[in-house]
Amino acid sequence: MGGTGIPTYEADPTGLRLVGRHASLAASSAELPAGAYTTLRTYGGRGLVRLDQHLRRLEESAVLQGQAGTIDRSAARRAITLSLNATANSESRLRLTFAPPRLFVAVEPFAPLPRRLYEQGVECVTLDVQRQKPHSKDTRFIAAAQAAYRRLPAGVEEGLLVGEGGALLEGLSSNFFAVVGGVLRTEEERALIGVTRSLVLEVAEDIVPVERRAVRIDDLPDVAEAFVTSVSREVLPVVRIDGRPVGDGRVGPRTRAIMAGFAALVEREATA
Repeated sequence: MGGTGIPTYEADPTGLRLVGRHASLAASSAELPAGAYTTLRTYGGRGLVRLDQHLRRLEESAVLQGQAGTIDRSAARRAITLSLNATANSESRLRLTFAPPRLFVAVEPFAPLPRRLYEQGVECVTLDVQRQKPHSKDTRFIAAAQAAYRRLPAGVEEGLLVGEGGALLEGLSSNFFAVVGGVLRTEEERALIGVTRSLVLEVAEDIVPVERRAVRIDDLPDVAEAFVTSVSREVLPVVRIDGRPVGDGRVGPRTRAIMAGFAALVEREATA
């Protein structure tokens, strides 16, 4: 298994087969059959959070794409373990791609974002981009997302997808949350239901009232706090949108409480 680049493996009856090496996870996805995908990160080198939920979402996304199939849970875990052993990164980010009946695992080294971004917050901009099937995590959206990222202004962390009526649906690779009038709001019907999003909702419901409906662009002057969530970012505070401050332009207390609660949940649940 020599060569350079991020390895991509296919799970097969013998365990694992190297099918290529690529410059990035996105490049790996571009070379694989179209299908459903999900992304995970490790904790402590081998720990994963809610793997079964990731696998269920792969199957559900495949059904929405007209590619029904079932993932063998034991085979998937074995493939992940073997791929982590083969790459031996201190921490890894993995992309599982399910093109029924085939399952692929791509692995790259993972390093979290700088701590200062969580302490100071980041900037987002709104974009006229939408998923065709919002509840399906489809590899065919990756190229569009990557192209949109390349167009983002310097210093902007994420692009927020705007739907009908000015609704802020989600990020290019994240879910979006905002506190308006003391209530935490996030879109549900027209956004991808991320695994990290579901964990954040579990934590948030003990901290702040939650409504599963979108914040609109017209609501932005009244937004007190905001953040985006994803496996790689976890809970990342947003302090500017389209060049304007969110609230007082600082990371808010509810966001900090949710960040702390999420970290505690991960510490409890990350399992090898």
